[in-house]
Amino acid sequence: MSASSFSTNTPPAGLAFDLAASSYDETFTSSLIGRTQRNSVWSVLQNTFRAGDTVLELNCGTGEDALQLARMGVTVLACDASSEMVDIARRRAGFLQPQSSIGVIHLPTERVHELEAGMFDGVFSNFSGLNCIEDLPATAAALSRLVKPESQLLLCFSTRFCITEILYFLSIGRWRKAFRRCSGRTVAIINQHTFAVYYPTLRQLKAAFHPYFKLRLCVGIGVTVPPSYLEGWARRHPRVFEVLCRLESFVASLPGVRNFGDHILLRFERVSHVEA
Repeated sequence: MSASSFSTNTPPAGLAFDLAASSYDETFTSSLIGRTQRNSVWSVLQNTFRAGDTVLELNCGTGEDALQLARMGVTVLACDASSEMVDIARRRAGFLQPQSSIGVIHLPTERVHELEAGMFDGVFSNFSGLNCIEDLPATAAALSRLVKPESQLLLCFSTRFCITEILYFLSIGRWRKAFRRCSGRTVAIINQHTFAVYYPTLRQLKAAFHPYFKLRLCVGIGVTVPPSYLEGWARRHPRVFEVLCRLESFVASLPGVRNFGDHILLRFERVSHVEA
């Protein structure tokens, strides 16, 4: 698969993650919480795409999910707004999967319309990359051109209401931090780089992808497993963390509960005929 050059115009989030790229795997990918949450996503991923599929990965980061897709026999075009993340993903793909069909390009999600129409069997985006996109309906329209009828979109968003986050920050008296997501928009800071982060509700997400896609599956990620910034706590309390992991498997798909985790994983299907 070609990894030709595209116009990038790196957005603020991409510039911020350039500075976080070198430590990202250490602080999240290899963390206890990060691995646990990713395994929950992968259990759905394995039931979404099949060997022989060609999948577009948005916000690929350091390539951890692209490598998993390649192990499944999937051809991947992985994109990210951060050039540093892209460099790491390319090196990892070349070293760990030298014979695999992984293409990695520096391409922000806002510019996916530059890709060839109808070439993908599905789209995957993990861990909140799409929370940095202000105009999700425009992204949905662009993706509708890129995928074939009945293709699957597997997208993981940060939620607007994360119960474990709210309870944790309330317990230490940080009231403003506890409710930082609840307005639907906040400003994140990484190494003095700021960028907007959006927290759409499930209803807003369904509306954003209508009429091109229909929601087929909704699973909570990190409902009882805490956010990654509580890694130190999880390592100090391994037995409690194990109980929370077991509890997660029971509540992650429950309506009324699954919407209040750290993330929510949605599977959309491309409809064959768009309603007027």
